[in-house]
Amino acid sequence: MKHEPKTLMEAIRFFTDPDIAREFVTTLRWPNGVACPTCGSLEVTYIPSVERWNCKEKHPRKQFSVKVGSIMEDSPIGLDKWLATIWMIANDKNGISSYEVARSIGVTQKSAWFMLHRIRLAMEDGTFNKASGTVEVDETYIGGKARFMHKSKRPQVDGMVGKSAVLGFLERAPEKGKSKVRATTIANPKRATLQPKLHENIAEGSNVYTDGAGGYRYMADVFSHGVVNHDAGEYVIEGGVHTNGIENFWSLLKRGIHGTYVSVEPFHLFRYLDEQVFRFNSRELSDGDRFLVLLRSLAGKRLTYAQLTTSAKA
Repeated sequence: MKHEPKTLMEAIRFFTDPDIAREFVTTLRWPNGVACPTCGSLEVTYIPSVERWNCKEKHPRKQFSVKVGSIMEDSPIGLDKWLATIWMIANDKNGISSYEVARSIGVTQKSAWFMLHRIRLAMEDGTFNKASGTVEVDETYIGGKARFMHKSKRPQVDGMVGKSAVLGFLERAPEKGKSKVRATTIANPKRATLQPKLHENIAEGSNVYTDGAGGYRYMADVFSHGVVNHDAGEYVIEGGVHTNGIENFWSLLKRGIHGTYVSVEPFHLFRYLDEQVFRFNSRELSDGDRFLVLLRSLAGKRLTYAQLTTSAKA
């Protein structure tokens, strides 16, 4: 691209022009030419009067905008506001609240809340490769109550005393700043829950480092298991066995949740995990590059308000 914003202020000025905003997203989404989101055809014609393309193939959804087939589909909010919000959530280390977004771009708090959750969907890591090499594993608890869920659904997701258990994996890398993390909500930290998750996320033969919790016992037949006993005052033992990396991620996660969002409903917790994981795993990128990575993830995903408020992630 001829020009890419490097700061938030540059992004705001750059995307104020709706034509520039549309061209920017169009070029990023379709570098080889605009394709119909419904059928993939390149036989499309742009109609300036309605700012849409028309597909020449025969199907019900012939006309489409740059938002169709992305997290922004059916949103009445302009691209300039979407792009500013995407920049903010991508690059603010502690996240940004829906109240702050609402004040910053001039929409209602409800609209901002919906926008942020749609962007978090784009932040979700779509890769399914297992972690390997040396992997730190740990679990933590995040507080919060399902305030916006119907009472009939709350017992399905509420954790003990309003707490939700989260399991995290940090795959160490030889280069500083290159380690990658993944995190998922779990029902509880018992062995029957933890061990299937470990087998699902970690390649056999890997070095797995955990604390001394009982849920991690009896793994030597699949992994090389190193244990650091925090109860005995151990934090790093011979051979580099520790869980400091994943515990650092927990600190970042909780700082964002408690400092920015104050409380998070268990119903939506996995979305906030995706947000923090995205920023952590792209921490070595510049703000501009991180913004572009997120923009390239908008297409092919959609979240409706009904889906957001009535169903939980399996």
